[in-house]
Amino acid sequence: MTEDQLIGLISQNILYLLGAILIAVIIFKGIRIVPQSEKYVVERFGRLHSVLGPGINFIVPFLDAVAHRISILERQLPTASQDAITKDNVLVQVDTSVFYRITEPEKTVYRIRDVDAAISTTVAGIVRAEIGKMDLDEVQSNRNQLISTIKELVESSVDDWGIEVTRAEILDVNLDQATRDAMLQQLNAERARRAQVTEAEGAKRAVELNADAELYAAEQIAKARRIEADAEAYATQVVAKAIADHGIEAAQYQVALKQVDALNALGNGTGKQTIVLPANALEAFGDAFKMLKGGK
Repeated sequence: MTEDQLIGLISQNILYLLGAILIAVIIFKGIRIVPQSEKYVVERFGRLHSVLGPGINFIVPFLDAVAHRISILERQLPTASQDAITKDNVLVQVDTSVFYRITEPEKTVYRIRDVDAAISTTVAGIVRAEIGKMDLDEVQSNRNQLISTIKELVESSVDDWGIEVTRAEILDVNLDQATRDAMLQQLNAERARRAQVTEAEGAKRAVELNADAELYAAEQIAKARRIEADAEAYATQVVAKAIADHGIEAAQYQVALKQVDALNALGNGTGKQTIVLPANALEAFGDAFKMLKGGK
């Protein structure tokens, strides 16, 4: 092989080698593998050309360039504290936290420079505005509603930036010491008022129960008296019927029974007793005993 042939062969091999290198570079420049958690913003001659999603993507080598690699994972802003004044002129310090994710990188890249700072400023303004519409008690009791309102307003404000607000949280609402002392005093007064109301209601209930008990006792006494009167009337009716059926003897028998009961009552008495009787009392008692024994 002559020297000229050797030089030609080497030149040809060099051309092949350069061609292979060029093809490798073109392939390397034209293929982009995007991770699942990212999106690539591609520019062509300095202008937005396309957005590459996760997986294998092809671009035009030397014309297209990946200008931005944007993470689409959810992000959390650092906890921020801002002062706000409620509708009833109470100064509060609100701690907030916002979670968001980038859904349209082409808007985020070309419309806003510092995403975190922009969202933080937006949240602070919305929180102050919304708390200014509410009393302190409403801020404390309607926190869920306040969070929902803040989230909706923040979403509408950052929509042009290609951002989705996934969650907004109010971590704490802090008060100054003077306001805390005033609220504690008001709480203690409210507790004392409730205790007095409870005690008064208990006393009222006790009076009502006592009145019900007295009414029940009176009703029972009346029922007993009515039963006693009915029994007495029945007894009188029986005696009257007996007198009507048997004449004077039934009446004498009833009188004799009453006399014997009176003697028994006198005999059962305690202490010494002096009894003055009419002259014919002994004969009357004797007749009563005879009638009770069935004698004539």
